[in-house]
Amino acid sequence: MEKGAKVYIAGHRGMVGSAILRKLQGEGFDNIVTRTSAELDLRNQQQVADFFAAEKPDYVFLAAAKVGGIVANNTYRAEFLYDNLQIQNNIIHNSYLNGVKKLMFLGSSCIYPKMAPQPLKEEYLLTGLLEPTNEPYAIAKIAGIKMCDAYRAQYGCNYISVMPTNLYGYNDNYHPQNSHVLPALIRRFHEAKDSAAPSVTIWGTGSPMREFLFADDLAEACYYLMQNYNEEGLVNIGTGEDITIKDLALLIKRIVGYEGELLFDATKPDGTPRKLMDVSKLHSQGWHHKIELEEGIALAYQDFLSKL
Repeated sequence: MEKGAKVYIAGHRGMVGSAILRKLQGEGFDNIVTRTSAELDLRNQQQVADFFAAEKPDYVFLAAAKVGGIVANNTYRAEFLYDNLQIQNNIIHNSYLNGVKKLMFLGSSCIYPKMAPQPLKEEYLLTGLLEPTNEPYAIAKIAGIKMCDAYRAQYGCNYISVMPTNLYGYNDNYHPQNSHVLPALIRRFHEAKDSAAPSVTIWGTGSPMREFLFADDLAEACYYLMQNYNEEGLVNIGTGEDITIKDLALLIKRIVGYEGELLFDATKPDGTPRKLMDVSKLHSQGWHHKIELEEGIALAYQDFLSKL
């Protein structure tokens, strides 16, 4: 990417998009195009067509999506499928129509089959059934990957897809119902500490294992791959290391400074038993993460406090 090139970041106010924006600004890019959802409804075909025709971006980071945790994914199944398909269809197709040089589509590790072997290799895509609770979101993301590959095959578009692991960091979503596990735990422990609650109860057994990547590390990887990767298929982005939900909760509890008891409600669902990314393809491209989990959680907690 040339420093003077026009770069469109879809979803620039979200955790991922804002991290990519910070990275590009830090690298000296000053021709960055953004729109809030109030200014541009990415689900609206005509609005997106008009935007691309007027702005003609050279590069696109497609980080806009309707996202949420287990409860939100399972409750708003139609919205998660419809909204995400609309967003990515409109952006990918209009990028092609307006001669975008390169596009990066960001997906999620939930695209892989629920019972896929661990760690998750890129070639495991579409080899089994998905986790039922977030199947609509996963299907939309799989469609996005295949759409990028189809536009590459038919039209010669240089569109690449990356699948981040579970993310956390600055500008995370701490909503009580709609947030992911790590930010949700930060909020729960902080509120329990504030109210001197005797205990905090966590859904499930605490045994599932999850991998977490700081969003600014993801932005570094995205920038690196935009410069260096030009192939079909997808690239996993993660740390290649995971932790049990119980150990994660204990780590957050210590960082927040909550001294009460930790309880587990085994009547609630655990979700997928393990979701660890195989990041050997990413490492072979020459990129490794820098921010370890304890440091990252401390940074995220400070960000949470600053926004409180």
